[in-house]
This record gives sequence, C-alpha cells and structure tokens, in this order.
Amino acid sequence: MSGVQANGDGAGGESAGESLGPLGTRLETVDGIDAALAGTLEGAITFVVVFALLSLVGRLVVLPLVSRALDRREFDRHAQTPLLLATKIGVVFFAVAVAFGAGGFGNFLVSMAGIAAAAALAIGLATQNVISNVVSGVFIYTDKPFRIGDWIEWDDYSGTVEDISLRVTRVRTFDNELLTVPNSNLVDGVIKNPVDGDRLRLKFDFGIGYDDDIHQASAIIVAEAERHPEIMDDPAPSVRLTELGDSDVGLQSRIWIADPSRADFVRIRGEYVTSVKERFDEEGIDIPYPVRTLEGTVHTYTDA
Repeated sequence: MSGVQANGDGAGGESAGESLGPLGTRLETVDGIDAALAGTLEGAITFVVVFALLSLVGRLVVLPLVSRALDRREFDRHAQTPLLLATKIGVVFFAVAVAFGAGGFGNFLVSMAGIAAAAALAIGLATQNVISNVVSGVFIYTDKPFRIGDWIEWDDYSGTVEDISLRVTRVRTFDNELLTVPNSNLVDGVIKNPVDGDRLRLKFDFGIGYDDDIHQASAIIVAEAERHPEIMDDPAPSVRLTELGDSDVGLQSRIWIADPSRADFVRIRGEYVTSVKERFDEEGIDIPYPVRTLEGTVHTYTDA
C-alpha cells in the first residue's frame, strides 16, 4: 500500500511540474518555493517582461510610424497631439492585454474587461456633456473650421485661437482675456472665421453733406485706397452710394487686404480712414453729424 501511495505522489509531482514553464521549473528548485508559488511568480515575471517589451516596441516603432504618417498627410500641429496621445493609450492597452494572456491571467483579464465595460457605461451616463464636447472636438479636427492662430467670432465673442483640445478650445480676446469654450458651443453654433481665406474685404461707410460733390468724394476714397501699400489693387477698391440719410449721403468703401489677421484688419482700416478724413478736410468736403430739432410749447408764468 505504501508503495502505491508513493507512486501516486510521484505522479502528482510530475503533473504539477509539467504545468510549469522553464522559468517556473527553475523557481521551484529554490528553497521555500512550492509549485503553486512558482507558477504565480512565473506568470508575474512573464507579464512584466512582455509588457515592457511591447511598450518599448510601441514607443520606438509604432509612435514614430504614426507620427510620420500624420506628417505625410499634412495634419496640423493641433490635430497631431490628440492622435498621438490616443496611439500611446492604444499601445498601453494592447501591451497590457497581451501581457495578461502571456502570463496566464486570462480569466482575470476577462473579469477586468467586464468591470471596465460596466464602469464605462456608468461614466458615460454621468458625463454626457463631456462626451459631447469630445465628439465635437473630433469634428473640429476633421472639419477644420479654424486653426490655432485664427481670429474667430461667434455669438457675442471674438478672439484669437490659442489652443484646441478634445474637450475645449481656448480663445484669447482682444482685451487679453482668456476664454475656455466647450467644443460643443462652437460646433452647434455659427462661427465666423474672417482669416480663413488668403484675402479679406473691408467695408467702411463715409457720410458726406448733401451739398458736397459725390464724384469728388468717391474719387478721394478710391485714391487713398490705391495709395495705401497694403490695400490690394486686384480686386480694385470701389465705392457705392448706399444711403440717403437725414443729414448725410452714405458712401461705402470696399477694399481688400491680403493674408489677413486681426492686427492687420484694425491697423489698415484705421490708417485708411484717417487718410480719407484728412483729404476730405483739405478738399472742404464736410462729414456732417446728425442734427436733431426739438420742438415744443413754451409756457410763460407771471406772478399775480
């Protein structure tokens, strides 16, 4: 009976040894480490090694390949940052999944995936606005209604775009205030981007008196536009009579500038309007101001 029991023990030992890999078998020979502990240590070491190797491959191979692919497709700087971040996160998740499988923790990986799915559902329901902003950020990256450095206007706000992330866009106003705008606000509304094209038309209304010569005033407005070095000759400056007001005749000047920016817009318009005003003064052309006549009844009171 004792011989049979010994053989049974020997077979069990061989079965346990066969379930271990080479590393586990060597660990089992260390004093104080049984087969179960050796198997656990083998799985943990395998997980660490596989994860480290895959992470290294991702950092040295995958990320540079993705970066070069984005450069070849001429993605903007603000669009590359979140895409590269998403690639890094994907590499980490892939490395963790493969390392868990290689370490023999398949059941644990399945359980963790179920927990992660339930957590993702709960977080998604609690952060609907955040998700909406992230989706809107993706649309901004793909549609490109504006870029970093552009001057944009929406609702009652305007400013220069300083940063675009997946959740918010940061805009610096012309009073040097920083606006942090949820991306959904920009995607759902109307955005005006005056500097998206390679040229921009500026309009300004001049009012002259009814006794002044319209043709002379129009010639001055065009001549001053042609004299300004940063106002384009093609399309040529033009003037249109737009209004016969209560106290003036409205002449609208239309000029074009190339490679527009907010600073150019304000500066060029200011210089141009100043030069026209000075010429009007030299030529005796009046720029009238509104005149209001107040009428009423005058009552005289005398002492009895």
